[in-house]
Amino acid sequence: MAIRAFRYWLLRYRRTWRGTVVISVANPLLFLVAIGSGLGQIVAPDTRALGGVSYLAFFAPGILAAAAMQNGLVESAFPVSWGRRPGGSYPVAVATPLEPSDLLHGHALFMAVRVTMSAAAFLAVMVALGAARSAMVLLALPAAALTAMAFALPAAAWAVTLSDVEPVGRVYKWVVMPLYLFSGTFFAVAQLPEALRPVVYVTPLWHGVDLCRSLSLGTATWAGSLGHVAYLTAMGAAGYLLARRNYRRHLHA
Repeated sequence: MAIRAFRYWLLRYRRTWRGTVVISVANPLLFLVAIGSGLGQIVAPDTRALGGVSYLAFFAPGILAAAAMQNGLVESAFPVSWGRRPGGSYPVAVATPLEPSDLLHGHALFMAVRVTMSAAAFLAVMVALGAARSAMVLLALPAAALTAMAFALPAAAWAVTLSDVEPVGRVYKWVVMPLYLFSGTFFAVAQLPEALRPVVYVTPLWHGVDLCRSLSLGTATWAGSLGHVAYLTAMGAAGYLLARRNYRRHLHA
Protein backbone atom coordinates (compact mmCIF):
# COMPACT_ATOMS: atom_id res chain seq x y z
CA MET A 1 0.00 0.00 0.00
CA ALA A 2 2.90 2.33 0.69
CA ILE A 3 4.10 1.75 -2.89
CA ARG A 4 0.76 3.07 -4.11
CA ALA A 5 1.31 6.26 -2.17
CA PHE A 6 4.84 6.45 -3.60
CA ARG A 7 3.50 6.04 -7.12
CA TYR A 8 1.15 8.98 -6.57
CA TRP A 9 4.04 11.27 -5.67
CA LEU A 10 6.09 9.90 -8.55
CA LEU A 11 3.28 10.56 -11.01
CA ARG A 12 2.87 14.06 -9.62
CA TYR A 13 6.60 14.70 -9.94
CA ARG A 14 6.60 13.60 -13.58
CA ARG A 15 4.16 16.45 -14.24
CA THR A 16 5.82 19.12 -12.12
CA TRP A 17 9.55 18.31 -12.15
CA ARG A 18 10.51 21.40 -14.14
CA GLY A 19 9.38 23.65 -11.31
CA THR A 20 11.63 21.87 -8.82
CA VAL A 21 14.85 22.07 -10.81
CA VAL A 22 15.70 25.66 -9.84
CA ILE A 23 15.49 25.33 -6.07
CA SER A 24 16.79 21.77 -5.76
CA VAL A 25 19.60 21.75 -8.33
CA ALA A 26 20.19 25.10 -10.05
CA ASN A 27 20.45 27.27 -6.92
CA PRO A 28 23.08 25.10 -5.17
CA LEU A 29 25.06 24.79 -8.38
CA LEU A 30 25.07 28.56 -8.84
CA PHE A 31 26.34 28.89 -5.26
CA LEU A 32 29.07 26.37 -6.03
CA VAL A 33 30.27 28.09 -9.19
CA ALA A 34 29.83 31.73 -8.13
CA ILE A 35 31.18 31.46 -4.59
CA GLY A 36 33.40 28.40 -4.73
CA SER A 37 35.12 29.06 -8.04
CA GLY A 38 34.64 32.83 -8.25
CA LEU A 39 34.42 34.76 -5.01
CA GLY A 40 36.43 32.14 -3.14
CA GLN A 41 39.52 33.04 -5.16
CA ILE A 42 39.32 36.57 -3.77
CA VAL A 43 38.21 36.14 -0.18
CA ALA A 44 40.29 33.10 0.69
CA PRO A 45 43.79 33.44 -0.78
CA ASP A 46 45.22 32.15 2.51
CA THR A 47 44.10 28.53 2.87
CA ARG A 48 45.62 27.80 6.28
CA ALA A 49 42.26 28.26 8.03
CA LEU A 50 40.74 25.80 5.55
CA GLY A 51 43.20 23.02 6.27
CA GLY A 52 45.46 23.86 3.37
CA VAL A 53 42.94 23.13 0.60
CA SER A 54 41.42 25.51 -1.92
CA TYR A 55 38.24 27.32 -1.03
CA LEU A 56 36.39 25.40 -3.75
CA ALA A 57 37.44 22.06 -2.24
CA PHE A 58 36.40 23.30 1.20
CA PHE A 59 33.14 24.91 0.17
CA ALA A 60 31.74 22.35 -2.29
CA PRO A 61 31.03 19.48 0.15
CA GLY A 62 29.64 21.99 2.62
CA ILE A 63 27.11 23.34 0.16
CA LEU A 64 26.32 19.74 -0.86
CA ALA A 65 25.19 19.03 2.71
CA ALA A 66 23.44 22.39 3.08
CA ALA A 67 21.57 21.88 -0.19
CA ALA A 68 20.59 18.41 0.99
CA MET A 69 19.12 19.94 4.14
CA GLN A 70 17.18 22.46 2.07
CA ASN A 71 15.92 19.82 -0.35
CA GLY A 72 14.88 17.60 2.53
CA LEU A 73 12.71 20.40 3.88
CA VAL A 74 11.39 21.36 0.45
CA GLU A 75 10.33 17.78 -0.21
CA SER A 76 8.71 17.36 3.20
CA ALA A 77 7.45 20.47 4.97
CA PHE A 78 5.73 22.16 2.04
CA PRO A 79 4.11 19.11 0.39
CA VAL A 80 2.99 17.64 3.71
CA SER A 81 1.49 20.90 4.97
CA TRP A 82 -0.31 21.42 1.66
CA GLY A 83 -1.41 17.80 1.47
CA ARG A 84 -2.72 17.97 5.03
CA ARG A 85 -5.20 20.74 4.24
CA PRO A 86 -8.90 19.99 3.56
CA GLY A 87 -9.21 18.76 0.00
CA GLY A 88 -5.49 17.93 -0.12
CA SER A 89 -4.01 14.61 -1.10
CA TYR A 90 -3.79 13.28 2.46
CA PRO A 91 -7.48 13.59 3.48
CA VAL A 92 -8.46 12.11 0.12
CA ALA A 93 -6.04 9.20 0.46
CA VAL A 94 -7.10 8.22 3.98
CA ALA A 95 -10.66 7.89 2.70
CA THR A 96 -9.37 4.88 0.72
CA PRO A 97 -7.93 1.64 2.13
CA LEU A 98 -4.61 3.47 2.61
CA GLU A 99 -3.62 3.94 6.24
CA PRO A 100 -1.77 7.00 7.58
CA SER A 101 1.36 4.86 7.95
CA ASP A 102 1.12 3.96 4.25
CA LEU A 103 1.03 7.65 3.36
CA LEU A 104 4.06 8.31 5.55
CA HIS A 105 6.10 5.41 4.16
CA GLY A 106 5.22 6.13 0.55
CA HIS A 107 5.91 9.84 0.86
CA ALA A 108 9.14 9.25 2.81
CA LEU A 109 10.34 6.89 0.08
CA PHE A 110 9.65 9.55 -2.52
CA MET A 111 11.49 12.14 -0.40
CA ALA A 112 14.51 9.83 -0.23
CA VAL A 113 14.50 9.34 -3.99
CA ARG A 114 14.22 13.06 -4.69
CA VAL A 115 16.95 14.20 -2.33
CA THR A 116 19.27 11.48 -3.62
CA MET A 117 18.65 12.56 -7.22
CA SER A 118 19.43 16.19 -6.40
CA ALA A 119 22.54 15.29 -4.41
CA ALA A 120 23.78 13.05 -7.24
CA ALA A 121 23.42 15.88 -9.78
CA PHE A 122 25.29 18.26 -7.49
CA LEU A 123 28.01 15.72 -6.75
CA ALA A 124 28.59 15.09 -10.45
CA VAL A 125 29.19 18.79 -11.10
CA MET A 126 31.33 19.05 -7.98
CA VAL A 127 33.59 16.26 -9.23
CA ALA A 128 33.67 17.72 -12.74
CA LEU A 129 34.92 21.04 -11.31
CA GLY A 130 37.74 19.26 -9.53
CA ALA A 131 36.43 20.04 -6.04
CA ALA A 132 36.83 16.46 -4.76
CA ARG A 133 40.17 15.33 -3.32
CA SER A 134 39.45 11.66 -2.67
CA ALA A 135 37.60 8.70 -4.16
CA MET A 136 35.72 8.58 -0.87
CA VAL A 137 33.70 11.49 -2.25
CA LEU A 138 31.35 8.84 -3.67
CA LEU A 139 30.27 8.12 -0.10
CA ALA A 140 29.23 11.76 0.19
CA LEU A 141 26.12 10.85 -1.82
CA PRO A 142 24.59 8.61 0.87
CA ALA A 143 25.91 11.04 3.49
CA ALA A 144 24.04 13.91 1.84
CA ALA A 145 20.90 11.77 1.51
CA LEU A 146 21.12 10.87 5.20
CA THR A 147 21.50 14.55 6.08
CA ALA A 148 18.43 15.39 4.01
CA MET A 149 16.28 12.70 5.61
CA ALA A 150 17.45 13.71 9.09
CA PHE A 151 15.66 16.99 8.39
CA ALA A 152 12.85 15.70 6.18
CA LEU A 153 11.32 13.21 8.64
CA PRO A 154 11.09 15.58 11.63
CA ALA A 155 9.79 18.27 9.27
CA ALA A 156 7.08 15.93 8.00
CA ALA A 157 6.15 15.01 11.58
CA TRP A 158 5.68 18.70 12.33
CA ALA A 159 4.06 19.75 9.04
CA VAL A 160 1.29 17.17 9.27
CA THR A 161 0.03 18.94 12.40
CA LEU A 162 -0.33 22.30 10.63
CA SER A 163 -3.55 23.75 9.32
CA ASP A 164 -1.72 26.40 7.28
CA VAL A 165 1.49 26.48 5.25
CA GLU A 166 2.60 29.89 6.58
CA PRO A 167 4.67 28.53 9.53
CA VAL A 168 6.86 26.66 7.05
CA GLY A 169 8.09 29.96 5.65
CA ARG A 170 9.09 31.08 9.12
CA VAL A 171 11.14 27.92 9.55
CA TYR A 172 13.13 28.87 6.48
CA LYS A 173 13.73 32.32 7.85
CA TRP A 174 14.66 31.42 11.42
CA VAL A 175 16.08 27.90 11.11
CA VAL A 176 17.33 27.14 7.61
CA MET A 177 19.20 30.39 6.98
CA PRO A 178 21.05 30.49 10.34
CA LEU A 179 22.06 26.86 9.85
CA TYR A 180 23.24 27.64 6.33
CA LEU A 181 25.41 30.48 7.61
CA PHE A 182 26.78 29.09 10.87
CA SER A 183 27.28 25.34 10.39
CA GLY A 184 30.67 25.44 8.71
CA THR A 185 29.34 25.64 5.17
CA PHE A 186 31.01 28.88 4.08
CA PHE A 187 33.89 29.10 6.54
CA ALA A 188 35.66 26.93 9.09
CA VAL A 189 33.97 26.71 12.48
CA ALA A 190 37.36 27.46 14.04
CA GLN A 191 37.02 31.01 12.73
CA LEU A 192 33.98 31.62 14.94
CA PRO A 193 34.34 32.99 18.49
CA GLU A 194 35.30 30.16 20.79
CA ALA A 195 32.12 30.54 22.87
CA LEU A 196 29.94 29.84 19.83
CA ARG A 197 31.70 26.71 18.60
CA PRO A 198 30.02 24.23 21.01
CA VAL A 199 26.64 25.50 19.77
CA VAL A 200 27.63 24.81 16.18
CA TYR A 201 28.91 21.33 17.02
CA VAL A 202 25.47 20.22 18.24
CA THR A 203 23.59 21.44 15.16
CA PRO A 204 22.55 18.68 12.77
CA LEU A 205 23.75 20.47 9.66
CA TRP A 206 27.29 20.71 11.03
CA HIS A 207 27.36 16.92 11.30
CA GLY A 208 26.25 16.61 7.69
CA VAL A 209 28.72 19.24 6.50
CA ASP A 210 31.66 17.75 8.37
CA LEU A 211 30.81 14.23 7.20
CA CYS A 212 30.54 15.23 3.52
CA ARG A 213 33.65 17.41 3.72
CA SER A 214 35.83 14.77 5.38
CA LEU A 215 34.78 12.23 2.75
CA SER A 216 35.44 14.65 -0.11
CA LEU A 217 38.86 15.66 1.24
CA GLY A 218 39.85 12.13 2.22
CA THR A 219 40.30 13.05 5.89
CA ALA A 220 37.43 10.94 7.24
CA THR A 221 38.07 8.69 10.22
CA TRP A 222 35.99 5.74 11.38
CA ALA A 223 35.26 7.31 14.76
CA GLY A 224 34.32 10.70 13.38
CA SER A 225 32.23 9.33 10.51
CA LEU A 226 30.36 6.87 12.73
CA GLY A 227 29.64 9.67 15.20
CA HIS A 228 28.14 11.84 12.47
CA VAL A 229 26.14 8.94 11.02
CA ALA A 230 24.84 7.98 14.47
CA TYR A 231 23.72 11.56 15.19
CA LEU A 232 21.93 11.98 11.87
CA THR A 233 20.39 8.50 12.02
CA ALA A 234 19.09 9.16 15.53
CA MET A 235 17.56 12.45 14.40
CA GLY A 236 15.89 10.79 11.43
CA ALA A 237 14.64 7.87 13.53
CA ALA A 238 13.17 10.22 16.11
CA GLY A 239 11.46 12.14 13.33
CA TYR A 240 10.08 8.94 11.86
CA LEU A 241 8.63 7.76 15.17
CA LEU A 242 7.07 11.16 15.79
CA ALA A 243 5.71 11.22 12.25
CA ARG A 244 4.04 7.83 12.70
CA ARG A 245 2.26 9.12 15.78
CA ASN A 246 1.29 12.48 14.26
CA TYR A 247 0.10 11.00 10.97
CA ARG A 248 -2.14 8.58 12.87
CA ARG A 249 -3.50 11.30 15.17
CA HIS A 250 -4.13 13.94 12.53
CA LEU A 251 -5.12 11.89 9.49
CA HIS A 252 -7.01 8.88 10.77
CA ALA A 253 -10.66 9.16 9.93
